[in-house]
Amino acid sequence: MARAHYELLPEDTTFYGEIPGLQGVWANAATLEACRQELQEVLEDWLLVGLCLGHLIPALDSFDLNVRAPA
Repeated sequence: MARAHYELLPEDTTFYGEIPGLQGVWANAATLEACRQELQEVLEDWLLVGLCLGHLIPALDSFDLNVRAPA
């Protein structure tokens, strides 16, 4: 969430948030706090689905959630 980027959309005065580098992780809400909450929920769901399906999850900073089989 520390990497999240938010902006106020001038067209409808809602807030848009995304996490760069995580395709499809974005949210849109009437307030900044609601946008943050929705973005966190989207991130959690994105991670759970990705892990369950065996997708490669991009490492962020020192966090790597990918499971590697021992050699």
